[in-house]
Amino acid sequence: MFRRSRRKIVAAIMSVLVLLWVGTLGVIYASSYFEMKKQNEQMLQSHAQMYNLPNAFDQMMPPNGPRPDGNPGFKPGFDPESPKFQLSTFYSVAVSYKGEILEIKNDSPTVYASDDLAQMAKDIIKDGKSTGTKDNLTFLKTDKNGYVLVVFMDNTVVNESARSLFRYTLIFGGVALVVFFFLSRFLAKKIVAPLEESYQKQRQFISDAGHELKTPVSVVSANAELLSRELGDNQWLQNIQYENERMGLLVGQLLDLARTENVTPQMEHIDFSRLVAGEMLPFESVAFEKGLVLNSNITNGITVEGNSTQLKQLTSILLDNAIRHSKPAGEVRLTLTKDHGITELSVINKGDEIPAEHRDRIFERFYRMDTARNGEDKHYGLGLAIAKAIVDAHHGHIEVNCYNGLVEFHVRMPMK
Repeated sequence: MFRRSRRKIVAAIMSVLVLLWVGTLGVIYASSYFEMKKQNEQMLQSHAQMYNLPNAFDQMMPPNGPRPDGNPGFKPGFDPESPKFQLSTFYSVAVSYKGEILEIKNDSPTVYASDDLAQMAKDIIKDGKSTGTKDNLTFLKTDKNGYVLVVFMDNTVVNESARSLFRYTLIFGGVALVVFFFLSRFLAKKIVAPLEESYQKQRQFISDAGHELKTPVSVVSANAELLSRELGDNQWLQNIQYENERMGLLVGQLLDLARTENVTPQMEHIDFSRLVAGEMLPFESVAFEKGLVLNSNITNGITVEGNSTQLKQLTSILLDNAIRHSKPAGEVRLTLTKDHGITELSVINKGDEIPAEHRDRIFERFYRMDTARNGEDKHYGLGLAIAKAIVDAHHGHIEVNCYNGLVEFHVRMPMK
């Protein structure tokens, strides 16, 4: 139980850390992406604004076209080595309105051939896109009042730097998560330790109390029986015997719970189908006396690795619980099936729906929904706690479901 609690605490801590890490990375990279995109567009716009066709193409320009100033491609003052541009390489393709290539400025012909740049520029003009990316190139298409200029910026260095940063972030983040995982396990152990100690003391107290009370209860029972023989029927003796019987039942349940939780059961290969069928027989008469019908659907040949004594007790507890809480003239139905290596035991009765807030707590020791009737029916809220302890000892799971006026206790256990 506490091992599961520790795992839940570790899972909760790690989930929060992973979400924070992923969220932080997402915000950082999203903001970096949009900032980089904005800067790329600004640099492309600046590059496009500084660009002019050389004089050799002046006769191809319309009368109202831009006037060259003798600079072979760029306005005066543009420094391609300035910090703003030093991490990127630019390519420019000027295309006339008729689709003729006027100029290709390619400072790195070994990376991109001029013919490839020209073809990409024509494709961009044909697609009608103003901005976008192609491979590692970011492009901007602009009308220069006489021709169309397509400017490319090579982001290979920037993209590789971003990928390297991402890889290192993942590596260091992964290492940090591993460290936090072991730290969270340590913290979870510290958090659960006081609860585990208190629980162990409670278990020891129940075990000790059960053993200490067993002898006095037996003595009272024997003396009451002797007095009954000497004095005959007596209301006071009957009250003593009745209350002593209730106390004896409680002591027996305490000892059962202590044995279930403190002693590792001896497992053996069991024909579970035959065991359940045999355990049902005594309850048929009990159900009949209460006007109930006890039906079963047991798949033959289901075998499990378990403790026969505990599994018999589990079946008895579930049947007894269903019969006691069934509505008059109702049906109690037991089914035993197997599904992909899992044994499923289900006991269903027609009864009052168990509120959702009680469904997990009914497996706690001494827990009863109707506290006003504690002990009146010789049951103290230990039966289902014992059932859960047995299921846990067999590495299974027990739950209660309510639907269509029915209450179902469903047990799942591995067959091996």
